[in-house]
Formats: sequence, C-alpha cells, structure tokens
Amino acid sequence: MSGPSRDLRDEPLTGSLTAPPTAPPTDPFATPRHEPRAEHREAIALLAAEAERARGGAGRLVLLRGATGTGRTTVLEAAAEDAAAHGMRVLRARCSAEDTAVPFTTVLQLLGPVPGYPPTPEELDERAQSEPLWRILRAYATDSPLFVAVDDVHLADAASRRWLVESARHVSRLPLPLLLAVTERSQYDIEPPAAGFTRTLSPALVHAHTLAPLTAESATELVRAEFPDTDSPQLITNCVRAGAGNPLLLRALLDDLGGDGRHPGAPENVPETSAALYPGAYPQAVAWWLDSAGPVTTEVARTLAVLDEGWDGLTPGMERRLSTDAECPVGDLSALIGELTNADPARVSGWLTAMTGLGLLLLDPFGRPRYAHGLLRDAVLTGVPAARRRAAHRAVAEALLRRGAPTEEVARKLLAAEGADPADTDELGLPSWAFAILREAAGVALREGRAGDAVAYLRSALREPMDEERRQRLLTELGSLEFTAQGSAAGIPRLSEALRLAGQPQDRVRAAMALGTALAGRGKARAAVQVLREVNSQLSGHPDLLRTLQTASALLSEEDQVVKREVYRLATDTAERSPELLGTAGQSLLVRYAATAGLSTAEDAMRRIRTLLAEPADPLSEPFLVGTAAAIAQWADELDEAQRLVERGLTGLRPDLLHPMRRALLNTRDDITAAREDRTSLLSNAEIRLPIPPGDTPGNRHAHVLISLVETGQLAEAQRFSDSFDLQDAPDNWEFNRFLYARGVLRATCDDPAGALHDFLECGRRQSAREVHTPVVTPWRTAAAWCQLMLGSPQEALALAEEELRLARLWNTPRTVGRALSALAAATGGRRGLELAEEAVRLLRTSPAGTELGRALVRQGRALTAAGERARARDSLREAAELAERTGSVRVRTQAEEALREGGARRTTSAHTGSHALTGSERRIAELAANGRTNVEIADLLHVARRTVETHLTSTYRKLGIRKRGELAEVLGRET
Repeated sequence: MSGPSRDLRDEPLTGSLTAPPTAPPTDPFATPRHEPRAEHREAIALLAAEAERARGGAGRLVLLRGATGTGRTTVLEAAAEDAAAHGMRVLRARCSAEDTAVPFTTVLQLLGPVPGYPPTPEELDERAQSEPLWRILRAYATDSPLFVAVDDVHLADAASRRWLVESARHVSRLPLPLLLAVTERSQYDIEPPAAGFTRTLSPALVHAHTLAPLTAESATELVRAEFPDTDSPQLITNCVRAGAGNPLLLRALLDDLGGDGRHPGAPENVPETSAALYPGAYPQAVAWWLDSAGPVTTEVARTLAVLDEGWDGLTPGMERRLSTDAECPVGDLSALIGELTNADPARVSGWLTAMTGLGLLLLDPFGRPRYAHGLLRDAVLTGVPAARRRAAHRAVAEALLRRGAPTEEVARKLLAAEGADPADTDELGLPSWAFAILREAAGVALREGRAGDAVAYLRSALREPMDEERRQRLLTELGSLEFTAQGSAAGIPRLSEALRLAGQPQDRVRAAMALGTALAGRGKARAAVQVLREVNSQLSGHPDLLRTLQTASALLSEEDQVVKREVYRLATDTAERSPELLGTAGQSLLVRYAATAGLSTAEDAMRRIRTLLAEPADPLSEPFLVGTAAAIAQWADELDEAQRLVERGLTGLRPDLLHPMRRALLNTRDDITAAREDRTSLLSNAEIRLPIPPGDTPGNRHAHVLISLVETGQLAEAQRFSDSFDLQDAPDNWEFNRFLYARGVLRATCDDPAGALHDFLECGRRQSAREVHTPVVTPWRTAAAWCQLMLGSPQEALALAEEELRLARLWNTPRTVGRALSALAAATGGRRGLELAEEAVRLLRTSPAGTELGRALVRQGRALTAAGERARARDSLREAAELAERTGSVRVRTQAEEALREGGARRTTSAHTGSHALTGSERRIAELAANGRTNVEIADLLHVARRTVETHLTSTYRKLGIRKRGELAEVLGRET
C-alpha cells in the first residue's frame, strides 16, 4: 500500500496537484435514452433471468462490478424497471460516502420508515438491531416477490454492509421470492480498496458480472445517434477517443457538444481544452471520476497528464531519437511517477495497465501510455493552478535529469515550466542547472536540423540571469537562428543588443558579422557595412579580427553595387600598400574580383588561390578564404576540388551563427550541382518549388531550378515558377541578375526572342554596373547573340559573340571558350562559321559540360547541313541526341531531332533504355549501389540528399528494366 499523497515537488510550497473535490454530476444514465448497448445487454439479461427465478421462489444475489462511469446504475435501473413491470416490488437504495457514519442508513433507505429506528447505541447491539430489519424484509417478500436494488454498495455504512451480506446468506437458504441486486465499484486505484462486498460469501452464493468499457463500435453508434447528420469522420473519431470507453464521459461530452438535437448541426470537432465546453458537463464528469478514485490516484493521474503534455509537439527527428533512446518505458515511467507522488511504483504500474485496458489511456508508437485525447488530459488538469502545473513540470524535469533521461526531454519539461509570458512565470524560476540543459538541447536540435526547437530552447535559456559575456553569445546564437530558421524580425534586434554588450573581442566580431549578414539579407548592405566599420574602429590591437571584418565587409557589399565599388577600391589600395593587412581571405576576394571583372585567367586565378590556401589563415577568416576558393574553382571547372572546398567551408561554420559566407558556399554548391548537370538534385529541393511564399525574391537556386525545368522540357511548370515571383521590389544583386538570365532562357525556348533579349541585356547591364564582365558567371552575351539572330539582326549578334569570345579567351576554360565559339560560328556563317563550330565541339569535348557539347553538336550539324555535308551533319545530330538522352536534356534532344528531320534524315532512335540511357549522375550512383553502398553512404560520398539517390535509382531501374538492387551489378557488367 502506498504512503500518503504528497506534492509533485520535494519543496512543500508548491502545493498539491489535487484540486478541491467536485460534487458528483447527475447520472446521465438514470433514464436511458437509447436501447441497451451490447456491453449492458448481457448484464440486463442476467438480472432478468435471476428476477424470474426469484419470482419462482428461489432467492439469489447478483453483484454488478464496474469502473466509475461504466453504467452500473444504468443497468440496475433498467433491471429494476423490468422487475416492476413483471409484478415485483422494488426496494431501492443508493449509497453515499456521506452516510457512512450512521448505522443502517442504507437498510433504512430500502425498507422505508421503521418504527423505533434508529435506536440508540446503548439500547441494542448490532445483531439485535438487525433481526427486526430482516423480519421486515422477509415480510415484504412473503407479500410480493422482491427486487432489492443497492447501488454503490462499497459506499454503504458498515452495519448495512454486514446486514446485506447476512441477508444474502438467508436468501440462499430460504425459499424466498427475492433478488438482491448490488452494484460495486471495481476500479484499480493506487490506494488498495477495502475488501469487496462478497469477501465473506461463498462464490456459490454470488452471481457476479463485470461491466466492460464501451467498445469503439458502441461509442461510434452513440455519437452517430446524437449527430445523425454529421459527415465528419474526424468528429466521430475524436468523440470516441475523448469518451475513452467510458459511457459517463462520452455522454457528458455529447451534452456539452449540443447532442440529441439541442443545437442545429454538429460541431466541427472536439476541442482540446475544457474551457471551450459549455456548460462543462465533461470536466465535471472527469472530476467525479477522479474524486471516486481517491487523492493519491488523482495525484498520479495528474502527474501523468503533466508528463503527457511534455510529449506533445515532438518533431519527427526527436520522435525518431526517443524511439531508440527509450526515454520512458512503462517500468521507468511507473518509478518516475511513484517518485514524484510518493506512490508505490508497483501500484502505479498496475494503474497504468488498468487504465489502458479501460480505454482512458492509449499506448503511443513508442509504448508510452498517454491520455486517449487532449481534452481528457486537460480535464484531468482542470482546477490545478498554472503556477502549480509549472512547478510540477520543474519537478518532472529534475526527476528526469536524475534518472538520466535524454537532454531534450528534460529541456521540454523546462519549457513547460515557464509561463507563455515571461511576466507570468512564478517566483520560483528555473533551477540553476537549467541553462546548461537548455543550451545542450538546442545544440542537439540544431545538429538534427530542427532549428525551430533550438530557438525555443535558447529563448527559454535567455530568461535566466547571466553575465554580459554569456548573454552576448546567447543573443548572437538566438538572433542568428531566429533570422535564418524563422525569418523572424526578432533576430535583428537581438543581434543589435548582442553587439551593444561588453564581451570578448571575438564574440563582438561574431555578433557584428551576424548582424551584418542579417541586414544585408534584408537589402541593407550599406547599413551592414557600417555596422562592421563601427566595430572595426573598436578593435585596435587585434589585427586578425580587423582583417576578418574587412573581408566580411567586402563580401556583404556584393549586395549593393555602390557600396561594393567603395569597399573594393579601399581593399585594392590596401593590397597595393600593405597586403599583409588584408590577410589571405581578403586577398582571395581580390582574386575573385579580378576573375569576375575579366582581368584574370582561370589558370592564374587557381594558382594564386592555391598559394593562399597553403598559407596560415586566421580562424575567423578561414571560411572566407575557403568559400572564395570554392567559387573560383567551380568557375575554372575544377568541380571536385570546388566540392571539397565547399564541404570544408560549411564544416568550419557554426550552424547556430549567421555568417556572410554561408549563403555564398550554398550558392557555390548549387553551381557545382548545375555544372555537373545533376538536374534531379536541383529539382528535388521541395523548398524552392511552388508555391513561392509571398515576398520571396528570386535567387541563385531559383535560377538553377528554372533552367533545369526548361532543360527537362517542363515548360509549363517553368512558366508558372517564373511568374510566381513579384520582381518589382527585387534587390539589385547578382542573384537576381542570374534569375533574369534564367528567365531569358525560358522565354527564348518559348519562342519569345524579344522578351528573352530584354532579359539578357538587362542582366548584362546590371552585371556590368557591378563590374562583372566575365562570361563564366552569366554568359548573357552569347544568349543575347542567339536572340539577335532569331530577330534578324546578325551584325548585333556578331558584335556580342565577338566580345564574348574575347572575354572567354581571357578566362580560357574549354566550357566558356567553346560556348562562345559556338555562338560566334552561328553569327559568322559560311565556311569560317563551320570551322568555328568544329573548334567549339573539339573544345567542349574536353569539358564537363555535356549539355553545352550537345548544343554545339546541334549547331555544328545545322551548319554542316547548310554546307551540303548531310552525312557528317547526321552524325553530329545523332551524337547530340544520344548525349542529350544521357544528360536528361529534353531541350537539346528535341532540337537535334528537329534538325535531323529538317535535313531529311530518319528520326534518331534515342537510347531510352539500357546503360547508355543513364545520365552521368545515374551511372555514378548505380555503380556505387552495385558495389554494395547504401543510399545513405552514397549520399554522403556524393554530397547529395538521400532523396536524390532514391530518385536516381528509381530512374535507373526503369531504364535498365530491373526491379532489384541486386540486379545492378550483373546488368551494368553485362552492358559494359
């Protein structure tokens, strides 16, 4: 047996979770509204059969057991009415805990006024008092068959209980037409109940029946009877769950929801809180159910409700982890609740099992017993003050911590221990260890990609008292996450506050860079650079930090062409006078500037970048160096090296801090994916597909998606995607220029050369204003030249193509030069144009640009056809079609097939199946899978999402005509 109930905390000032007792609600089943349900029919049939035996002169005792609210009274009343209808005299008594002090109270309810009762205790002993009462009962039975109905016999006074037991013995011995029907509560409580009514009777004298809880089918019938017009399965399901297999609770809920036609129409759904119910029959019924269970059981029930609250809102990542951590198996849960309530853990375990059997609790996918519906849990907690509930959450958190629960489970309890408003939090606050737990939980959430959870933990940690240094670091992390993960305007004020605090110089620099990144992200590049300059002036004696801020200023200035010119002019002057003041990161940005301005070759840029990478770098500025090097390597078609640098750069950045280089690194990673023509990966990013959030401006990734949609022939979706952006307030930055270029590609493909030319020229104007002239970033001149040719302006096309080739030869990579040569060939025409086209194809064969090679082959084929060399033309066009099939470029394949038809050739037979139909990405993934690599391992090796791997393999299976992964090795080997 458990000890006395106590509060959930060790500290007594929190009070008990037990609310004041509530008066029992009127029994809603006293007059049944419906035909007996399946769960009651057997009991009613039993009582009817025993009543018939009693009318024949054979007395009997029938005991109906059942948990609170299962309908014991309903069944007893129905049986009594049936007995009366068959000529039996019905004697009724309903026992109450308030009457236990007066002997024979229940018996006198049954028999009515008895002269001389109750006698004084001194007059007679109990046995002497019992005899005349028994004679009266026997006289009643002699006069007419009797149905004696005693409801809730467990609440009868002791004398009446003993009299009833003795009467049962008399009935079994004497041929009396009397049926004694008794109901008794048989619910598992934490405090073991007293011995049952029939404890001293032989089982042969008692016909006992236990009422079962409502089945889901019966509960559904009840709900449908109340709301016959509803067509909402969700309403019915939630009513059944909130009713929890308990007729009393279900009837009270239906009354609150306006059942039985009292209100027109059915409600939309079941609310989650008792406050939303009127007149409140349901919470009153739950309170009665708790009161009947006793104070210790009530405390356990409410403690479980507190724990259950903490299991709400778990993100998928946390749910997966808790499923392996086994945070609270039932045995541990019983011990935890026992510790919090001073209850016997064994009894707690039994109670959890019993309540699950009754339907009030349901096991979730991780085996945790939880309340069947949020409304039931809320009703269990109704009447418990908010401050005491928060104290309970604190106590649970502390107990979980002592028991070694996962950090996040403890942290979630700490969140629940706070008021929704900081001013609403009671004077207890959080324990001293809470700060470390919340910070650690935020780190776990962030590593698992759950930034929203991390924000919640850090906001809670921010309420704790701390010194300025710690507060500065926390504000920087929280502001960064709020801005990045939630787009919250709260991020910038937090970062501004962090910058005002007195902390370590490194922390001030981190705060300044985070604030600058946020401001630049809102289109306020000048303000961002000004923030860094102000901090710069406060860092004398820290040359490494000064260099970091200067580099960050240069990178953030990319968002505004005026600011960019100012910043790079200063950086160039510094490099000429004292290059050591720039550091390696600053010098790398100047290399990048020269590359984009058309002042450097790819070979020279890579040589200089590799030299800088070999030199020591300041820890805070290293991401700038690595990220800049990655961009230059990608432009130089050193894609593997660029990929390694991107991953190195992202690894070196803290995920909880805004950094100017993060977006640049992510953009470079997308550029690499596009350069490898892995369009499946680009199109698998759900966050960049329709619908576009209001106010979202197009960026680099959107440009790649748009071009990928065009290349794969999804022109209608590409048009919808392009039209979904409002470009009126688009920022003046290179990412928007890239999107203009992509929209021009779409318009050109959709036979709108004039619209496409406008986009290409506007892109070029904006890029030139930013001193970006190289075609490696956006080859707008080549694209514009093709539009001019389509519009019948060959001289304008020739001028654009010649300038493009001049700049391409400065950078001097096969991709850029070959692309420019192909455009110039078309603008030049004739024998010279054919020579240029052949040179373009020859160069592009040495580049990773499969689609560019396919386009060049198409153009070469058309030139050969025009020159009368149809055989060579067909070879080029068929090669282009096959190459387009492998790279997944529907656009190029269509162009090749059209050119073949125009030249009089039969339509090419594209390799739609077989290993030759695989794209480069599909082949790489298929070969790794054939070698036994898992999808996760392949994703890690190729730095792509696991979903991308799955998509590629699905396409590969279709092309190879196989169904199993195990068939890959054989098919690939055979076709090789």
